[in-house]
Amino acid sequence: MSSETSSHKPRVAVVFGGRSSEHAISVVTAGAVLAAIDRDKYDVLPIGITTDGRWALTADDPARMAITDRKLPSVAELAEGGDGAVVLSADPTTREVVYSEPGAVPKALGEVDVVFPVLHGPYGEDGTLQGLLELSGVPYVGCGVLASAVGQDKDYMKRVFTSFGLPVGPYEVVRPREWDTDPAAARKKIVDFAGEHGWPLFVKPARAGSSMGISKVDDLAGLDAAIEEARRHDPKIIVESLLRGREIECGVLEFEDGPRASVPAEIPPVTAHDFYDFEAKYIDSAAGIVPAPLTEEQTAEVRALAVAAFDAASCEGLVRADFFLQDNGEFVINEINTLPGFTPISMYPRMWQESGVSYPELVDRLLEAALRRSTGLR
Repeated sequence: MSSETSSHKPRVAVVFGGRSSEHAISVVTAGAVLAAIDRDKYDVLPIGITTDGRWALTADDPARMAITDRKLPSVAELAEGGDGAVVLSADPTTREVVYSEPGAVPKALGEVDVVFPVLHGPYGEDGTLQGLLELSGVPYVGCGVLASAVGQDKDYMKRVFTSFGLPVGPYEVVRPREWDTDPAAARKKIVDFAGEHGWPLFVKPARAGSSMGISKVDDLAGLDAAIEEARRHDPKIIVESLLRGREIECGVLEFEDGPRASVPAEIPPVTAHDFYDFEAKYIDSAAGIVPAPLTEEQTAEVRALAVAAFDAASCEGLVRADFFLQDNGEFVINEINTLPGFTPISMYPRMWQESGVSYPELVDRLLEAALRRSTGLR
């Protein structure tokens, strides 16, 4: 389906915000996407999800969705209509969106042709929203339920990559039951991992992004605080050893003939931060180098690995794949992001800009790819 073959302009619901700790970054991303959608080609319906999970009609006002003076935006500030809520029908024959307010007759807002979800983290990027859209029969941008779930859970992501022969670094996982039943044994598991692979370690929530809840731990003294911080975001945590080398990223985009990789980028060491954390990414605007200064052979290798990771996790639409180029010259895949940031400084659109795909074209290609796909098994 496209604007050329349809009797009306496709209607895009941009869904953003959400219940995860990445709520504000999702709002920022939505602002950039809303500003880029071709309004001559698509009708647009912005739908924000508050931090308590309410779906709300919001202002179509990208300027209010930016980080201003280090202040992060929220759906609550953009929501219109008081306590009203938006509901997407689970009936795949209608695709109807309804708006309801307490004590009022529900108001039909019409059908939606495609959803552009820009939710980051749990309850949006992890397959939950994708499952709802599958039930509703509404096409959507990006990965399906399985790939979204795998891409959100760093534990199973690494297991999938390993099963496909992709190189991953050493890691250890502490599951919620382990910590709840015997925290001393779970802590010893991490300490033993450090004894084998050395300090420092990175302690992370297993199912979070945007560097939320990540701590670099230099010795035993900082371990408990790091575990507590990671578990504040996710009861399941993952511990990774420090990989010495360069941080390289590569974007993958679905074209008509299959996935292609962008030119890679490099994240240089950030002098004001211990690592590429949330502040460095979104507040202090750490600048990546695009394209990355790699040899032709290294560039070809990392692009091939990025597409291989895309295929291994059964991804669709888009992915940003993050690697370490170790001092020994070997690449290790750190993770994939199935819904990478689209903020003005985000690496994914910057890599594609350098690859000849402008930001508006990138948004349009993602929408076209979503409209070409059906929901359900494919």
